[in-house]
Amino acid sequence: MKKAGKIVGALLVIVLIAGALAYQFLLKPVQYTFDGPPPKPLSAGLPASAGWLTLFDGKSLAGWTPKFTGYAAGINFADTWQLRDGAITATYENYAAWNGEFGNLFYETPFESYVLQLEYRFFGEQATDSIAMRWAWRNSGVMFHSESAGSMQLDQDFPVSIEAQLLGATAGSHRATANVCTPDTHINLHGRLHKPHCTNSISASYAGDQWVKFELEVHTDGTIRHFINGEFAMEYTRPVIDTATANGRRVADARADKSTALSGGYIALQSESHPVQFRNIRVYPLPAAGRLSLLSQNRSGSAPRVRP
Repeated sequence: MKKAGKIVGALLVIVLIAGALAYQFLLKPVQYTFDGPPPKPLSAGLPASAGWLTLFDGKSLAGWTPKFTGYAAGINFADTWQLRDGAITATYENYAAWNGEFGNLFYETPFESYVLQLEYRFFGEQATDSIAMRWAWRNSGVMFHSESAGSMQLDQDFPVSIEAQLLGATAGSHRATANVCTPDTHINLHGRLHKPHCTNSISASYAGDQWVKFELEVHTDGTIRHFINGEFAMEYTRPVIDTATANGRRVADARADKSTALSGGYIALQSESHPVQFRNIRVYPLPAAGRLSLLSQNRSGSAPRVRP
């Protein structure tokens, strides 16, 4: 039995290292380019307070549902998601070890066209020192146009969605943030279908534990823009579901019209093994769109109750 256990352990290490190599080489990010004067954030012309919807009150996790790999929606595995110092916090102090428990925290209402603002910061040490998880050091994200927590498969790592990837840097190094990644999806970039999994933005880098302001614009014409601390980071258009993947096919097939266009969905915060905090989360629904009920993605009509 001991020998069999060692063999299984060795195979697990091999799988994890293979996954790390696949991420670093097969899924190596490409670099976004932009010509011309950068767009200014739409929020500069929006009301300071009126019309904004607060998604997090700073006092509780009401309205948010966790989903972790290997666990049903609503189970807050190892009390990962907590309220600390007025911020939604992903912490790993209750983990005996990191075993691939990727997590997402979903807001209860889906949206279509809007401006999303929030602040994030990384802190502390990563939950694992595995070579296979080095890519996740100071790595988190905001998932949007996402399927619901309840529609995800039990062992699914990431929801079918678009990810605004948020990264921290080491002092003196460059590591862009507000990038885009596409779990089971694709985007259009510079007028063409763009299939690389992750694309780095043109943002500055942010080292240490400082708070950084992220802003996302989702326009009715399908244009999506990322901003960091008020500075333009990247732009792309018309995301679609990748039906070449099992989860992509599942989400598309669940729609009445089998459409692959992504024009709305849920917003979720990501936990990928490094402690991270989020605060001041709010949405400004844009005219003629606003809130959207995606019944094809959440037929239950209600979010699961959070369970520890």
